[in-house]
Amino acid sequence: MSKAAYKRVIIKLSGEALAGEKGFGIDAGMVDYVVDQIKRVTEEGVEVGVIVGGGNFWRGRQAQTMDRSAADHIGMLATVMNAIALQDALEAANVPTRVQTALTITRVAEPYILRKALRHFEKGRVVIFACGTGNPYFSTDTGAALRAAEIHAEVLLLAKNVDGVYDSDPRKNPDAKKLDDISYIDVIKKGLQAMDTTAISLCMENKIPIIAFALHEKDSIVKAVCGEKIGTIIH
Repeated sequence: MSKAAYKRVIIKLSGEALAGEKGFGIDAGMVDYVVDQIKRVTEEGVEVGVIVGGGNFWRGRQAQTMDRSAADHIGMLATVMNAIALQDALEAANVPTRVQTALTITRVAEPYILRKALRHFEKGRVVIFACGTGNPYFSTDTGAALRAAEIHAEVLLLAKNVDGVYDSDPRKNPDAKKLDDISYIDVIKKGLQAMDTTAISLCMENKIPIIAFALHEKDSIVKAVCGEKIGTIIH
């Protein structure tokens, strides 16, 4: 791979992307694809933190009568399943990895402690952050922005099913145009669905650029880490 453009990155993986074409659960081929790229960038000395979503198992309230807090806590637990699966695959590829959770589940993972996370990076370990912020009403996108700010990541890599940010929803509008770059404030003003408003605002306040791209594109994570033109940059 080319020379890395960043020393420390946060990768936000959506649950839907990990499901691959199946649309639900965990696609082993997609996990192996992600692991191969993470291994390649860590071999170049890049410190990698990963935030995983849980949409491949659970998305919001499954019934209107369900309490929002209960639904969000179920979603947090879904991210733990993805984190453990990703950790297992990384360690099978000889990439030392730790899972830290914002909810305390010490039988399967460490509680999130910033200083321990930073020490793991120093030791060359990948750190997977699960359970988002640990609070209901906040998305895993916001969790990714928060962790990126806390660990002083140089960039937030937003790996989803869509290959960038569009001026309207490409699933609804066939004439939607992909944007190469856009400012934080324009994403908020135009109501674009790249990330939720809280996450965008947090990145804007801490001057963390966001690169949004399609996970399934060949070598997408490697390209983003090397500073190659891919997806959309929000800055």
